[in-house]
Amino acid sequence: MTNTVLQAESLSKSYHGLQAVKNLTMAVLEGEVFGFLGPNGAGKTTTINMLCGLLRPDSGRVLLHGTPLSGGDERLKALVGVCPQNIVLWERLTCLEQLVFIGQMYGLSAGLARQNGLRLLAELDLEEKRDKLARTLSGGMQRRLNVAMALVHDPQIVVLDEPEAGLDPQSRVKVREYIQSLARRKTVILTTHNMDEADRLADRVAIIDHGELLVLDTPELLKQRVGEGDVLEIHLNNGLTGVETAQKALHSLASEVSLDLTSQVLRVRSLNAVGRLADILEALSAAGFKPGQVNLHANTLEDVFIQLTGRRLRE
Repeated sequence: MTNTVLQAESLSKSYHGLQAVKNLTMAVLEGEVFGFLGPNGAGKTTTINMLCGLLRPDSGRVLLHGTPLSGGDERLKALVGVCPQNIVLWERLTCLEQLVFIGQMYGLSAGLARQNGLRLLAELDLEEKRDKLARTLSGGMQRRLNVAMALVHDPQIVVLDEPEAGLDPQSRVKVREYIQSLARRKTVILTTHNMDEADRLADRVAIIDHGELLVLDTPELLKQRVGEGDVLEIHLNNGLTGVETAQKALHSLASEVSLDLTSQVLRVRSLNAVGRLADILEALSAAGFKPGQVNLHANTLEDVFIQLTGRRLRE
């Protein structure tokens, strides 16, 4: 999985003097699930619209398979399917009619659009609703139908903007499993505020704020190098006390060390603590401690996100 399928080069976009996206450069690889994260107002939607060819950048360009997307070639744009954050349906069309209509808009014959639509309805557990008006469906079913509408023309790239928003647990699991089933068969760009879902689903994650790209890497590598770090709780089997001794022993390995004198539990915080665990235990033993049971509270993608974008509430 090394081929670049979609590339943003120095993208910038302003609205009435407010710069929404600033000189953003990144590449999406073929067959990956690409998590695109950021706080409200960070510039995600503007970027997504430019990547899909729905919005022209002020400067920079988008390349799809190495070809500029701004050339007006509708065949290029048809390689991308979009499931917007807000549910978009035609209330007087049935579920199958929605899919046939969208498929024909992308140039499919009615027969092929119907064939693809029936397959997608079955895959998303909507087969029994094929002849029901879309407005009669539950919110979770409507969301799944919108996912199907993004896929009915069989695009190479599918953009899912908050696909799990407002879903109950059962529908959320169904959508998550379906996204996982798309991986490798298609390239998936996923925006979400659910850091746990991004961690589970994404091969790589880009985090932006104030229109600028902050980081782009795998979730695992981001958790190893950004955030407050993992917390190791190490039970001590001897009566030694004193934080200063432990701090000296772990000076080069940990950013924070504290000792609970009551429970004799040493708490050590460090980035990539798992990778450093052997060195931490060896340093403690050399300082006269007798490490026992070890518990790990791992650094999370949410910790990474908060470290980079702050705790201030966004509108």
